[in-house]
Amino acid sequence: MKFGGTSVEDAAAINRSCHIVEQRLPRKPFVVVSAIGGATNNLLEAGALAARGEIGKAMEIAERLEKRHAELLESTAEQFIRLRELLKALGAIGEFSPRTQDLVASYGEVLSSLIFADRMKRLGFDAVHVDARQCLITDDRFGKASPIVDITTVRLEEAARPHLNAGRVVVMGGYIGATSTGVTTTLGRGGSDYSAAIVGATLNAEEIQIWTDVDGMMTTDPRIVPTAWKVREISFDEASELAYFGAKVLHPLTVLPAVEKNIPVYILNSRKPVGTGTRITREARPCRNLIKSIAVKKGITVLTVSSSRMLMAHGFLKALFEVFDRHRTSVDMVATSEVSVSLTLDSLSSLDAILEDLRPLGDVEITSKAALICLVGNNLKYTPGVARRAFGSLPDINILMVSHGASNINFSFIVDEKDATTAVQRLHADFFNEIDPEVFEPAG
Repeated sequence: MKFGGTSVEDAAAINRSCHIVEQRLPRKPFVVVSAIGGATNNLLEAGALAARGEIGKAMEIAERLEKRHAELLESTAEQFIRLRELLKALGAIGEFSPRTQDLVASYGEVLSSLIFADRMKRLGFDAVHVDARQCLITDDRFGKASPIVDITTVRLEEAARPHLNAGRVVVMGGYIGATSTGVTTTLGRGGSDYSAAIVGATLNAEEIQIWTDVDGMMTTDPRIVPTAWKVREISFDEASELAYFGAKVLHPLTVLPAVEKNIPVYILNSRKPVGTGTRITREARPCRNLIKSIAVKKGITVLTVSSSRMLMAHGFLKALFEVFDRHRTSVDMVATSEVSVSLTLDSLSSLDAILEDLRPLGDVEITSKAALICLVGNNLKYTPGVARRAFGSLPDINILMVSHGASNINFSFIVDEKDATTAVQRLHADFFNEIDPEVFEPAG
């Protein structure tokens, strides 16, 4: 059972989440919690300020965080003494490296998991806190570490199994881990979902529950379309495509450990614990609607590399993608012609260095402020008329790039960011004009 930041944001939310755990005590729950809402951003902001020499502002943030956590658990002072010492050290060094960012950010989950375990005990339940840094062992790619499965499996079994067998609730912070030498790491933003899936797969759980503040996966973002429907059931493949292409309900890597062990994942609302949420399984039930959901990812940059050397040449794409490999930057979408390649990026952290390495290969054109729209549904690759129907809804919107056929369940295209909201609203009105009640239900 994973509880997100809004499910542990204050005393009322923590109590509510604890009672959700209570209802599942016979099923031996293992609880993974995120930092309390907003804490990770606050911690990283404090670290950045300290490294810039603005130690006073950094300490003000630490003080606000301590006050907020102390209201939930009095015995957090020791953690905040260490945090302040770390901030002072950052002020002296003047650098906020990825390794130190992970260490600063880890305080959020360490504190929230201690608070949750304490609250379970106060409510009269047998609970034990397990430090994720002792169990979830990763490589040293700070900011986006990957678990070392065999060591993590052994450590989790040793740390958790005896407690679970004895009927105790095990509580662990998500998002964080450590290298085999004990250096703190994080799994990337939103990584608590991933932590829960790793634990679930390692311990062969019956199911993995992701408790959040929404009713489940939706036919699109309800902030864009308030009448969006809840998806009752969806396949692992469809859910991972939606997560990767902008649906914020689930971390993109969450489903991978679950897929390998074929463990169903549920998206549930901690504010409405009696709801059925969304069930994610290997084989979802057939759906009369052509698509299940529309995801949108804004802030996309399109790079187009043009060179006459591409014509009838081999090795050009290899040289091109080696640039992105060197800078550890993933590409979402690719389109090629005889003399040019267009591709999309959603991370601009290494853009200047990437451009410098691309220019020897050809002319580079940049289109910023684009949006990727992704339609997800079963068997789209072999369904005639998908593109005609989608683009028929958007006669006055320019389509910059298209990807169709690379995936059986995904039809994606790029539009200007200013057109994204209108495009999603029109597409939703068309594709969900009638709905399959076996697969969709009203939200709320």
